[in-house]
Amino acid sequence: MRVLCIGDVVGDPGLSVVEELLPGLRERHKVDLVVCNGENSARQGVGIAARGVRRLLAAGVDVITLGNHALRQRDSHDTLRDESVPIIRPANLPPGAPGRGSCIVEVEGLPAVAVINVLGSLFIEAGASPFTVIEELIAQARRQTDLVIVDVHAEATSEKVALAHLLDGRASLVFGTHTHVQTSDARILPGGTAYVTDIGMTGPHDSVIGVQKEIILRRFTTGIGARFDVADGGVQLEGILVELDPTTGRAKSIESLRVPAGS
Repeated sequence: MRVLCIGDVVGDPGLSVVEELLPGLRERHKVDLVVCNGENSARQGVGIAARGVRRLLAAGVDVITLGNHALRQRDSHDTLRDESVPIIRPANLPPGAPGRGSCIVEVEGLPAVAVINVLGSLFIEAGASPFTVIEELIAQARRQTDLVIVDVHAEATSEKVALAHLLDGRASLVFGTHTHVQTSDARILPGGTAYVTDIGMTGPHDSVIGVQKEIILRRFTTGIGARFDVADGGVQLEGILVELDPTTGRAKSIESLRVPAGS
């Protein structure tokens, strides 16, 4: 089974490059399942709007994961509540938050896959530590399938690495999102779990993690804040391509992807 995971989609530039490149990537790499973090795909670059959900799914995304801005766009709350839509938000948000933290995805001709989303609790406001909820989430998932994918949306590298080691041998793939900077540590852990600390950002890279450079430079050099606006230059899709053994749930390979718009 070949799985493509797409890093945090930022604004309309990120949505557009997914629409442009994903069909070709699915065909070229014979991808069976696409998981995409849509955390910043709203026009303002914060949260996800209902239109962003529709565009990502129409482009060929199979499951959308989110993060600390999951609830920022109110027009997506009903979509989050609709369990027929393959979108999940962090499982450890406060009780009562709309949506769910995991789902089971059917894959044609292959076993079903469980996808889990958790939020880090270091330097981010979460309802609970991911370590307090992950054991039950993994147990529930493995009662239905041996193929388990976990998106850890977290700021701290240590938290992501620790969760990966905790789940080694029980999750097929653990990948990090949120920092918008692709890391070079993609590897398979001793128990057979594929891991990378951050799969990167899909959107404008001629920016400061997706935001217009001038806004961030002014903030750092003067201390004066301003509304963040999404940049539009250097757009590319980032993520990982992972091969999983559908009979054992173990990872066979993992590689990082970085594909410029127009490729």
